[in-house]
Amino acid sequence: MAAAGAGRLRRAASLLLPVPRLPARELSAPARLYHKKVVDHYENPRNVGSLDKTAKNVGTGLVGAPACGDVMKLQIQVDDKGKIVDARFKTFGCGSAIASSSLATEWVKGKTVEEALTIKNTDIAKELCLPPVKLHCSKSVPFPVKEKIRPSPQ
Repeated sequence: MAAAGAGRLRRAASLLLPVPRLPARELSAPARLYHKKVVDHYENPRNVGSLDKTAKNVGTGLVGAPACGDVMKLQIQVDDKGKIVDARFKTFGCGSAIASSSLATEWVKGKTVEEALTIKNTDIAKELCLPPVKLHCSKSVPFPVKEKIRPSPQ
């Protein structure tokens, strides 16, 4: 009998003192902990996928960040003049790693391979406003390591 009374009391209290509810968007961890640029690239990643690895003008880079387990594959397609005409990525990692990969693909399109190799992880981290503890996430972007970007095996 006492248990039934306690249950009624809780229900009555919940009606009298409603708990304020915030929209789910405001409770989202990425929205609270990351800059809006990171959230945008994480929720709407650009250029996700793969290019034809057998194409002669497609190069593939694969990089891992042992600090946290992030792994990124970046592929670029280069035209006859040496310009990057397309870029795709697949990333296994946190939101910062995914956002860094997404931004990198946007930045390399239209550049020559040499220009793309000048992009540093610190440039990406600065653009995304990554906190120092997340700087390693932008290191998963395979620039400026020339050896990592090479034609895919035939």
